[in-house]
Amino acid sequence: MAAITMYELPGCPYCAKVRSKLDDLDLEYDVIEVPRSHDERTEVEKVSGQTGVPVITDEENGVEGMSESDDIVEYLEETYGDGAA
Repeated sequence: MAAITMYELPGCPYCAKVRSKLDDLDLEYDVIEVPRSHDERTEVEKVSGQTGVPVITDEENGVEGMSESDDIVEYLEETYGDGAA
């Protein structure tokens, strides 16, 4: 099991943006597809407090339920990309 888990909805352009960054950085990650109905997205809601996607968790860095694709991409770049210390 990878340290990073991504919650996504197939066809979601914001999810594709995050997945592209994960792939660009050659990171291992697990994907959990959420149901189309927001009412049925209980698993992602437990993790992030909301039902929107994308959401990631990163066990190695203590990140639980980060949402908003721009924030996730920025975090990934700063933590694993050229912005990493």
